[in-house]
Amino acid sequence: MNITEKKIVLEGIDLINFSGINEENLNHIKDSFESTIVLRGDTIFLKGEESEIKNIEKVINELVFLQKRHGNISSKDVSLVLELINSEADQSDKIKEKFGYSHNEIKDIILFKKNDFIKPRTGNQLEYLKKVKENDIVFAIGPAGTGKTYLAVAFAVAALKNKEVSRIVLTRPAVEAGESLGFLPGNLSEKIDPYLRPLYDALEEMIPFEKLGSYIEKRIIEVIPLAYMRGRTINNAFVILDEAQNSTALQMKMFLTRLGPSSKAIITGDITQIDLPKRELSGLVQIQEILKNVEDISFLYFEKSDIVRHKLVKDIIHAYEKYQGQ
Repeated sequence: MNITEKKIVLEGIDLINFSGINEENLNHIKDSFESTIVLRGDTIFLKGEESEIKNIEKVINELVFLQKRHGNISSKDVSLVLELINSEADQSDKIKEKFGYSHNEIKDIILFKKNDFIKPRTGNQLEYLKKVKENDIVFAIGPAGTGKTYLAVAFAVAALKNKEVSRIVLTRPAVEAGESLGFLPGNLSEKIDPYLRPLYDALEEMIPFEKLGSYIEKRIIEVIPLAYMRGRTINNAFVILDEAQNSTALQMKMFLTRLGPSSKAIITGDITQIDLPKRELSGLVQIQEILKNVEDISFLYFEKSDIVRHKLVKDIIHAYEKYQGQ
């Protein structure tokens, strides 16, 4: 066992809030690890096995970050951070043991979930990961079930977790696909929510429920209709426009010009599933020609072979194509 010692100076934070009432927060951290954890003044002294010390350091740094951002932390914050860090700490070894992945394969994992992980499963999904790493704006175009949206949300959550961005903005055009919003029951929010539900579903798979609720309440994560993007500038954020085939040419221009410094964007859509009125040109169709030669903007095209939903989805799509081609 490789025993190591480390000290962490807690500068510029509220030490009483950090420790908690009767040191509740600090004791919770101590109870979660085997290592020795001692707070003296503004310095935490750690002694224990090297890999565990690294995880304790991650916990402390995350809590310091949260307190500096929000002014205080709660015992609930401590529990959520511990759960996240501890679950991640076990994942790499579990993955190697269970699946026999090499180091190079593990490095392609996009996001760890509790007892699971998200990783590219097809060649185009792996190319998707590479393009997102290398470009500020990526267009992912292809049929349903290819992981365009799900992986985009995973990229965004991973970027937020790694502090590459300070927030996530997810948006969709609330196009009336066969039914009128005006005839749907409820207030505006209740009418729009069904269009945004697939984005919430993806988030709920990747972020613990309580933490997601906190993120949404603090607007660290926003899920909004595309129309609500008008007039905004989105800085230091990961922005996703989903179902972009249902954005008009003007809406697409509006969305792309909202990006501010240190922001990244993914635009996903299926140009075979356009719900716009026939007189309206899809912004996703037009933008492929407009931006095809712009540096740091990349287009990725998924195929039926990339579909990772139920095995029958490919057959259903193929059957529709055959029928429509008659």
